Amino acid sequence: MLSIVHLRVLAAVARHGSVTEAARELHYSQPSVSHHLSRLESATGARLVQRVGRGIRLTPEGRLLAERAAEILGRVDAATNELAAHVGLQAGLVRLAANASTLSTVVPRAAATLAQAHPGLELSLFDRHPVEALQMLRHGEIDIALGFRHAGDPPLEADARLLHLTDDPIFLISRHADDSLANHRASSWIGGCERCRHELTTACGREGFVPRIGSHSDDMVVVQALVAAGAGVTTLPGLALQAHRRRDIEASEIAGFHRQVYAATYGDPPDPPAVTAVLAALTEAAASTGSIGSGTA
Repeated sequence: MLSIVHLRVLAAVARHGSVTEAARELHYSQPSVSHHLSRLESATGARLVQRVGRGIRLTPEGRLLAERAAEILGRVDAATNELAAHVGLQAGLVRLAANASTLSTVVPRAAATLAQAHPGLELSLFDRHPVEALQMLRHGEIDIALGFRHAGDPPLEADARLLHLTDDPIFLISRHADDSLANHRASSWIGGCERCRHELTTACGREGFVPRIGSHSDDMVVVQALVAAGAGVTTLPGLALQAHRRRDIEASEIAGFHRQVYAATYGDPPDPPAVTAVLAALTEAAASTGSIGSGTA
């Protein structure tokens, strides 16, 4: 009896004319591809491939079956995608990781949209730094990773596909309106973890100084409280200020310095229908976040 797996192997060999390339496409070992071809020949009672030097080629019978296999696989894949679209959007689970500022602004708006459009679709959310989110994505623990990067940052790994959602401006957080980084060369700064501190040191480096970091916190509530108490100054992205903003601190936008907020998925396109629906909702939510102006509450 013919099996879909055997037909898929034959179709891949026909496309590439090589067991090695077919194995690479299918993520099989070369011996596994040869085994499937042998099983298919046994099932059909026909010789489907023959050796030519160090390579192989299909026999006339092999070419005939490979053409039919392509047709069969195309119909099977189409049926699978249609069923996934129907089931996935009605009862799908999408796992998403994001950092705090995005998880408290863009993601809830997207979740509200999804709840109306696809009430059976469930979101499972994780509060993670972008580096950790990408690791979870790579390990198959989540379906979408939200993160941020800056212009000039090294590219992410090749298999991660990025969807740009929005540009998030960075603000100096102090007790003075219309403040600037240059005014705080000698100030004590509130920095986050080592990974998050890069943004602060880069912004200050553009003004020609290294910030003296006296306190450490990644919590947007804590750092604003410290600034309000006169314990230092810091920087925060606009989305963090949308999530939480004290009235007794001032936010001055740092010109020409922002985060690029993205959604990352892994592997070859297309994404599953449920993931595609979440990405569309995130895009819509990011477009509606707007921006927070300097000195506003």
